[in-house]
This record gives sequence, structure tokens and C-alpha cells, in this order.
Amino acid sequence: MTVSEVKPRKPWKASPKDRSVDLAIFIAAALLSFFFVDFTPMKGKLAYFATFFVFYMLIGAIFKFVTRGSASAVDIVVNTLVALGAIITVLPIGSILITVIVKGSKGLHLGLLTHDMSLATPTDPITNGGLLHAITGTLTLVTLALIMSVPIGILTALYLTEIKGIFTRPIRFLVQAMSGVPSIVAGLFILSAVLYPITKSYSGFMGSLALTILMIPTIARTSEEVLLLIPNDLREAGVALGGTQWRTVAMIVLPAARSGLVTAMILGVARIAGETAPILLLTGGADTVNPNPFKGPIGSLPYYIWKSFAAGSTESITRAWTGLLVLLGIILILFTLARILGNRKVAR
Repeated sequence: MTVSEVKPRKPWKASPKDRSVDLAIFIAAALLSFFFVDFTPMKGKLAYFATFFVFYMLIGAIFKFVTRGSASAVDIVVNTLVALGAIITVLPIGSILITVIVKGSKGLHLGLLTHDMSLATPTDPITNGGLLHAITGTLTLVTLALIMSVPIGILTALYLTEIKGIFTRPIRFLVQAMSGVPSIVAGLFILSAVLYPITKSYSGFMGSLALTILMIPTIARTSEEVLLLIPNDLREAGVALGGTQWRTVAMIVLPAARSGLVTAMILGVARIAGETAPILLLTGGADTVNPNPFKGPIGSLPYYIWKSFAAGSTESITRAWTGLLVLLGIILILFTLARILGNRKVAR
């Protein structure tokens, strides 16, 4: 007679009985919250949401305390609070995404990505004009800001983590202070220090300079934290093999931190992608495609969105929501590409 093999159950995995109990507690809490809101002055979705978690926590804690003791009761209370915190964090993000998708999809049409606004105004019918000038302008601004800010930010992080010279504390203080600078301040600085006295004209380069100021602190601070996670054993091994400090950093430390540095770039792009104040001050907001970022006004999605909302008509507001939808899509594509390029397998 063969003895059937018994597979041990993982201690942290809920058994079918535990799942049935959790489902019963869930249903009881939902029914109690429904009756409580129905028979009290509390009304609305927020009332159902709050009372459900309160009843779920109370019923679960009492049941666990009676059946398994105080430790199990404390466990379900903590788990409920953690789940509540996670839901509260995700709900605004989900609400924003759903709102942008629902309202922005009404403005989608075939010529959206192939036409600009040179022959249309925000109050014209939705099918007139498109976002070509705004998309190309935003990509130009972000690309120029990346080219200028990434080397400066990574070199700053390398100085703070590898060199550790006499200027380490002042530089770290300045980086932390710059991370809290409002975007309008960066725009006004470039406006008064560069645009008025030197160039005297709007251009994409002026806007990218302001975005670079906002982007450098994010990249520098994130890169510093990433480089600090690299074990010192790797640095010591490189020096022991006869490599200089910079050769060790270039051939061992930076490749090991590649995925983290890409994450720093992603955070930097997220910091500047939707900035509007510097763009309004420095780029001029052209309605046509401008292939030269160093001469003449240039369009961008934040400027297009602001201009469309300011027009105030039904068509213009729909255009603004569509611009928001396209901006979110571009950011998602950039983040996905950055993640793929920063993958460790690709790095190898």
C-alpha cells in the first residue's frame, strides 16, 4: 500500500477555513456599514468606506481575540490599518487616472498627433488642429534638460560619495536647498539672468535651462543614495587589482549602480514633465512646430493645457483634458523605456 505524500502548508498561507472566516467577516462588516449609514445622518460613499473598515476591524479583532488570543487580534487590527493606508494612497491616483482618461478620450481624433494649432484656435471644433507642436516641444525640452542635468547630477553624487572633499557639506546643503526651490523661481532666474540681458528672445533652450535647475537636485540626491548602496568591497577589490580611483568608479561602481541611476533619471523626468510656470515665462508657447530649440518660441503640452483651460469654452476644456491624457501617455512610455534600458540583464 502506498502512502500518499502530504505537502506541508506554508505557515503564512491562509487555509480554506481562514478564507471562509475572512469572507464572513467581510460580509458582516459590509452589511453593518450599510445599515449604519442608512439609519444615521452619515451619508455618501466616504461614510460607507470609513464605517466598513471600522466594523471590519472591530468584528475581526473580537473574533480573533475569542478564538486565538490577543496576538491574533492585534495582527488583524494592524493588517486592516495597513490595507486602509494602501487604499487611501491608491485611490487618489486611480481617481486622477480615470478622470483624465474619461474626459481626455472625448478629444481624441485622427489628426491629433499629425496636426498643430497653426490654423486653429482652442475654441474651434475638436477635430480642428492637433498636438504635434506641443508633443515635439515637450520632448525637445525634456531631452535638452536630460542632456544638461544628468552629467551634472551624477558627477555631483560621485563627488559626495567617492571624493568626499572639503566642499562636500556645502554642496550637499545646496543640493538639498535647491530641491525645495519653486519652479517659478527657477523660471524667473533664467528670465532675469539669461533671457533679458543676453538672448532677448523666447526659445526652447531657455525653458530647458529652468527645467535643468529643477532636475539636478532630484538626480543628484537619488544618485547619491544609490551609490551609497554599492558595497565598499567592490571599490576595495578594484583598487587591489591596481586600478585608480576613477577607473574603479567608471568600470565597477557605475555599472553596478546602473539601474539605480536610471531610476534617478526617471524621477528627474517626473519632476519636470508637467512643470508649467517656467514654460510660460521662457518658451513663448508657439502654435506651430519649431524644430530649432535655440531660436523662436516653442510649444509644449503644459503650455497647451494651460492655454486651453484659460479659453474657457467646452471645446477648449476638452482639448486641455486630451493634452493631459497625451502627457500621461508620453510619461508612461518614457518610464517604460527607461526601465527596459536600466534592466540589469540589458546592462550585462
